Amino acid sequence: RVDLVESGGGSAESGGSLKLTCVASGYHLKSYAMAWFRQVSGKEREGVAIVVPSGTVLYGDFVEGRFTIARDDATDTTYLQMNNLKPEDAATYYCAAGRNVSPYAGLTVPGNMDYWGKGVLVTVSS
Repeated sequence: RVDLVESGGGSAESGGSLKLTCVASGYHLKSYAMAWFRQVSGKEREGVAIVVPSGTVLYGDFVEGRFTIARDDATDTTYLQMNNLKPEDAATYYCAAGRNVSPYAGLTVPGNMDYWGKGVLVTVSS
């Protein structure tokens, strides 16, 4: 059993920053792609960022250089640094792990990911 636990969600002002953290337990995930997704009620879950074991990263088009994903395999932790937040970034953010997925396949098809956290809420005030 793999558990992914997110933290770091909360409120920020437009232009502000937040850092999300995802800690995995139950298995070492160094061979997994790690990703962040987000979802707004009534909309489909969309990929925010993914980092595969080789270190290759891919971001959703809407990120536009504002977010950075990083992984620390020694501690099974994945981070998402979000800068220059916009009101449209408000959503529930989920951490996910996927085995044998390419960056594009993992980021664009949430169903390709194997494990999910419960999510953290991010709100951004204008």
